[in-house]
Amino acid sequence: MAESVLAQVQEVAKQARLASCRLARFTREKRTEALLAMAEHLSTNESSILAANKIDLANAQALVEQGKMPSSYLKRLKLDAEKLKGVIDGVRQVAELEDTLGKATLKRELDDGLNLYRVSCPIGVVLVIFESRPDALPQIMSLLVKSGNAGLIKGGKEAENSNRAIFDCLTAALKSVHYPEGAFFLLSGREEVADLLKLDKEVDLVIPRGSNELVRHIQENTHIPVLGHADGICHVYVDEKADLEMALKLAVDSKTQYPAACNAIETLLVNRKIADVFLKKIVDALQEKKVEVRVEKSAIDFYNLKNVGTADNTDWSTEYSDLTISIKVVDSLSEAIEHINTFGSSHTECIVTEDIEAFERFFAEVNSAGVYLNASTRFADGFRYGFGAEVGISTGKIHPRGPVGVEGIITYKYKLVGHGQIVADYSGENARSFKHREIK
Repeated sequence: MAESVLAQVQEVAKQARLASCRLARFTREKRTEALLAMAEHLSTNESSILAANKIDLANAQALVEQGKMPSSYLKRLKLDAEKLKGVIDGVRQVAELEDTLGKATLKRELDDGLNLYRVSCPIGVVLVIFESRPDALPQIMSLLVKSGNAGLIKGGKEAENSNRAIFDCLTAALKSVHYPEGAFFLLSGREEVADLLKLDKEVDLVIPRGSNELVRHIQENTHIPVLGHADGICHVYVDEKADLEMALKLAVDSKTQYPAACNAIETLLVNRKIADVFLKKIVDALQEKKVEVRVEKSAIDFYNLKNVGTADNTDWSTEYSDLTISIKVVDSLSEAIEHINTFGSSHTECIVTEDIEAFERFFAEVNSAGVYLNASTRFADGFRYGFGAEVGISTGKIHPRGPVGVEGIITYKYKLVGHGQIVADYSGENARSFKHREIK
């Protein structure tokens, strides 16, 4: 059985590799045609997609009631007409993005008749593994189409019916515009993923979107490059020179607008100089939104806070992904930065302040992909950045970083055009000199 699964996976990867070679020659017009067809098919198949999602929601609700699934998964799993409309708009936005494939980002004349170009091109075959969110599937496929990549896609079992309905809809759209067969494949089993992670000759990049355990498991079990983030431990720091009404609004939005998202805050840091005025207000505001508030023990006692839990070092490094938040009082901007760099996950942080110098220091010293001034951390999203969608968020320091759109899954090749030049002519006693002139 295991050998049979491996053989099937190898064949799927082989077909994707062959399709990726054809995709690399596709024109911008062909990719745009494919994306618009995808958006149209999603729109006309709305009822069947939402019906499939209701089945997944009913199954998931039963698992939640049995204690076999966190309740936070339900919100990620739910796909309604409004959310589907946002997905369709995102696909159309991707279609309208500037197309950079085939463009030269460097043009240089090395010598007469010897020209060098750095040309953008697709990565090739991308394996994307995600959990819970069926709306991630059309986002992922639209970005792969725009970037000219083939895709092997594995969604979570909890969204199996939704993913299949969406994938069948999208592949029908691609077939209608004569897109290469085998360019996309929807995986169904864990065994398939385990075998694909071994195929570093066929798969060029793995993008995991899901739990910490999922991402770490993939990172530890493949030689294929992995793009992604394991944790989403984000912070808002309320500085001594903050507009406190603004701070209330930003902290509440960053925590409660969608608590299951990786860009929702898990810890709120409050400068001691404004804590006596701000703490009780923010605790009340969060509790009105049904948030479980945990505060360090010393602050609970000093500020006489009521009906709050106690936070400790475990909380500082926990991604709740739910209506729970930890609060710490800090003595200075330096302590806030140190806390974030110690316990954060390099995702997204916000400072609320009217002191621009404090922000510039915060921006320079905080080691995160997104560093904001007076704006909710929930803005850390490919659609909100104008990328149309995202295949994931990267918290590494090597490109790409933050929400990953089309540019994050495009690479480049060096094209050298000559007329019979040989390196021997540029070596030795009478060597020719390079001109290294930029081509306009």
